[in-house]
Amino acid sequence: MAKRKSKRNSVILTIIIVVLVIALVAAACWYFFVYRAKKNEELNGGASTTDPSGDVSGGSSSSEPSGGSTADPSGGTATKQELTIHFLELGNKYAGDCIFIQYGDVDVLIDGGSRENSADTIEKYVDGYCTDGVLEYVIVTHGHQDHIAAFAGNTTYKSLFERYECETIIDFPLTNSTSKTYGRYVAARDAEVEAGAVHYTALQCYNNEGGAKRSYSLGEGVSMNFLYNYYYDHKTSNENNYSVCMYIQQGEYNYLFTGDLEGEGEEYLVQYNELPQCKLYKAGHHGSKTSSSEALLGVIKPEYVCVCCCAGSPEYTSNNNNTFPTLAALQRIMKYTDNIYVTTLATDVDLAKEKWNYTSMNGNIVVRSNGVDFSLTGSNNSVKLKDTDWYKANRA
Repeated sequence: MAKRKSKRNSVILTIIIVVLVIALVAAACWYFFVYRAKKNEELNGGASTTDPSGDVSGGSSSSEPSGGSTADPSGGTATKQELTIHFLELGNKYAGDCIFIQYGDVDVLIDGGSRENSADTIEKYVDGYCTDGVLEYVIVTHGHQDHIAAFAGNTTYKSLFERYECETIIDFPLTNSTSKTYGRYVAARDAEVEAGAVHYTALQCYNNEGGAKRSYSLGEGVSMNFLYNYYYDHKTSNENNYSVCMYIQQGEYNYLFTGDLEGEGEEYLVQYNELPQCKLYKAGHHGSKTSSSEALLGVIKPEYVCVCCCAGSPEYTSNNNNTFPTLAALQRIMKYTDNIYVTTLATDVDLAKEKWNYTSMNGNIVVRSNGVDFSLTGSNNSVKLKDTDWYKANRA
């Protein structure tokens, strides 16, 4: 009888032990596969999503990281997991470049055109994103007014160098410029260096010399890469060909910026560099007929092209076909893509008197990408150039 009771107790004890073991295993599985996964997602801010179709429908991120989100003047939000590239309108009727790039806490500003008064417009826009007043990188492509004026400043408009703390300034090694605007640019840049900024030329970057780097990390998975331009160390009478050239790489996506580089400079760019196929290309020289050559386009095969200009303005010519963006450049680009977008539009154009006003075409153009999803929106609209009334009347 005692043996039978002992045997029964042993069976019960065994069952209890088995149940406890099963419970412990289940708890461990829940901890590792459910609880920890949820915590990791919270720490990483969740998965960032944009429009998976790559359409220009203005998709926005569906999650907010622990660092918060940034207000976007075009109506969306940009999370810290996204790279954003902004092609700015400059507050006047002239062609000029200013591109703002942000990834996480890193802010990059490329060029500061088109006139000194653009500094107010640029500051107002950039302050919507750069909340600490620090630009980690400033890149100035060449010495023309429509790329340096807002950095040069004057007695009425403070230089962008005075408005922001600029940590690293990278500009052109050579120039022929002797203009007063260029003189003020150099003075303002050197004052910023005196205040603590580091200054390199693009040639120093390409050669990895003097502390400069050919490739800079902007954050996990995103790099800024300087290319070799033959005219970094060879003189030319064409100031545009001194332009600093670089591209941003984000996974398999590449975004190319060549300033106002002209056709002969583009041929050298192809010759001396292993250029990647590009998701996005900032059209060379505002869509000039002398830039965006077949030699370059045939290698980079862009999917999207953004043009910083006032479409149809007679700023440089009264020949309608040669106003920006030119018929010749658009014909070459459209062999590869019709995803072409333009910041500004000339209105009330009088070609004979070279008079015009301006309004937004796409407006401030904002590109967002997490390296997989890609979207493009304009603050005014997201209509492709080929579908605008201006294109149908002047280029089709």
